[in-house]
Amino acid sequence: MSASAILKLQSAGFSVEQVTALADLIDSQASSKSDLLEVEHRLELKVVDVKGELKTDVAEVKAELKEDIADVKAELKGDIADVKAELKGDIAEVKAELKGDIAEVKAELKADIAELKVDVAGVKADVVALKWMNGFVLAFLLAIAAKLFVH
Repeated sequence: MSASAILKLQSAGFSVEQVTALADLIDSQASSKSDLLEVEHRLELKVVDVKGELKTDVAEVKAELKEDIADVKAELKGDIADVKAELKGDIAEVKAELKGDIAEVKAELKADIAELKVDVAGVKADVVALKWMNGFVLAFLLAIAAKLFVH
């Protein structure tokens, strides 16, 4: 506490003991400018330390995240390869099934065509027989007509 402050307190009616007690209280409780500058300097140092620690922590987290991303990429590539292999297998199975189905349909069509050929051959034979029958019928009609006109 400054001397001028002590004199002002005494002239205001404070006793020497009261002023001394007040001065001791202020000296023990109050901070000086140099105290504040020292605290400010310590806080600035702590801020610098914390910034450094945070930069280190951010760098570590960044590195960990990069590793995690690389791991996930590798897993996804493996999964994609597995799915691709499964799909290729499925496609091969479907191809085999389709080839089998096509072969069955071809065989059925060949059998149906062979049946139709047999049926057509039978119809051809029937047509030839009908032609001969029509020829004989025509011949008999002409013979009958000639006999009617000749008599």
